[in-house]
Amino acid sequence: MTHLTDPCCAIRPRRYDLIAFDWDGTLFDSTALIVSCIQAAVRDVGGQPPSRERAAWVIGMALAQALAHAAPDVPPQRQPLLVERYRHHWFARQHEVTLFDGVLPLLDDLRGRGHRLVIATGKSRRGLDAALETAALQGVFDGSRTADETAGKPHPQMLLELMDEFGVPPQRTLMIGDTTHDLQMARNAGCAAVAVAYGAHSHECLRALEPAFVAHTVADLHNWLCTHA
Repeated sequence: MTHLTDPCCAIRPRRYDLIAFDWDGTLFDSTALIVSCIQAAVRDVGGQPPSRERAAWVIGMALAQALAHAAPDVPPQRQPLLVERYRHHWFARQHEVTLFDGVLPLLDDLRGRGHRLVIATGKSRRGLDAALETAALQGVFDGSRTADETAGKPHPQMLLELMDEFGVPPQRTLMIGDTTHDLQMARNAGCAAVAVAYGAHSHECLRALEPAFVAHTVADLHNWLCTHA
């Protein structure tokens, strides 16, 4: 339910008609679990488990590409098994993670202002659908693209497809994400971007790509969107 005292309720022209969210590390508090699952999967196939920083850096990329970057010592012929082991660990533990505090009121306020909300994620369709069910968010988003349906980040294709689907030009589209892959995808698509520094990548890495804003909490993000989106 939208709060009448919230600045998002002020009568103000929208700057962005389409707002695209990354999922993991942006809406879903899953960074630590993803890192743990990557490390466990690499260990399972006999590789050297990556550091937390290396594993976190690949979050947001398409899964096979991400795992290849995280574990360069795993030979190509064992990459399919690596993907399989990651999925095994993730689906066994995905119930452990939840939305970040404040995400539901944020989405509610944006929908109340008439923004179209979509997801652009490196997850698979199976993974995103399961996560949306876990978070009870079916029907909240107007559309989505996953990395197994189109080109993975930072390629702009998933954003271009979403803009085409809803008839929204790049100048009226905003991408929100927690990694440099998200920001580079937005730049490649000609869209504005906002970064969140509570996910996988650091403030310093995100700031280097010159997003419109870097939020350190969901509340920061909510406040910025209420006054700028």
